[in-house]
Amino acid sequence: MSPAETSVLVLTPVGRDAQIAASILAASKIDAHICTSLEDTLPLLDQAQCLVVAEEALINADRSRLAAWVEKQPAWSDFPIVLLVMRGTDFDQRLAFLDRYLIVLERPFLASSLTNSVRSALRARARQLEVKSYIEQKQEVADRQKLLIRELHHRVKNTLANVRAMMGATAKSSGNIEDFMRDFSARIVSLADTHSMLTDDYWQTASLHKLLERELRHYETRDTPRIVLEGPEVSLIADIAIPVGMAFHELASNSSKFGALSRPLGRLDVRWSVGRSGDARIVNLDWKELDGPNVEPPTRRGFGTTLLEKVVAVQCDASIQLNYLREGLHFTMALPLRESRLVPAYS
Repeated sequence: MSPAETSVLVLTPVGRDAQIAASILAASKIDAHICTSLEDTLPLLDQAQCLVVAEEALINADRSRLAAWVEKQPAWSDFPIVLLVMRGTDFDQRLAFLDRYLIVLERPFLASSLTNSVRSALRARARQLEVKSYIEQKQEVADRQKLLIRELHHRVKNTLANVRAMMGATAKSSGNIEDFMRDFSARIVSLADTHSMLTDDYWQTASLHKLLERELRHYETRDTPRIVLEGPEVSLIADIAIPVGMAFHELASNSSKFGALSRPLGRLDVRWSVGRSGDARIVNLDWKELDGPNVEPPTRRGFGTTLLEKVVAVQCDASIQLNYLREGLHFTMALPLRESRLVPAYS
């Protein structure tokens, strides 16, 4: 059995003590690895759970590296050491640096004494490792909370900027206060829906399919379905999901006013796939409107066009194409995916 697979190291270099100790432990189903010197033992300590060592193996060796290893132990760690000493002798003060870690066993000893001492040491180490795991989990929760707070600050800042931009663009394109209130309210609702989706998701991401579905479900007909959404499951992080969700809202709204969704027989086909460009994963989305009114290129730039070309293209590093074909709008987007920066939480 290799040292990495054992829990107990045995260092008793005189005579057959090591073999006897290892066989006693083996009889109790305790894995042991025999070391020939302190120099050989030191590299194995980080993987072990206990050290059984004869006093003379430490007295007659350079203990400086062992003392340094002990000094560097984290606060949760009291690495257990079963020290074998001769009966009737005083404790050698040169080993005082190990005092808090020691279980002292006098020789000669019963097999049961060695077994019980090692079992006690292993139980103590197991409790220490449980404390270590708890501390690490608490730290991961704290790190996640810090990251969530940073994400929240970042998202609030971006959201307020988006709302301000929406308000200004909506005001410019509205003929009266009623138009402004209707369009601005619809855009705020769409933005809120995307935020709700992000908040509900553990990883703070939004499904591309659900973003499209939420924006387009109001225009679907039960008797004769006219909207096709087809593509693999894709999760978008907040920095991408928010502008992309707003873009889908503008495309759907414009289609319902001027495009295919403004006609009972009009159809919308949205398909996407995931590919690669170098190391980056890319979502290639194709939005095609069919059987609607004849399309003419717009005479002015609206909020939707500005959002696609200035926000989605720039903020999301996306490649955007708007083709105003006579038979229907054809929109394509190549969107690089980014990974979530959040870490798992533990309860």
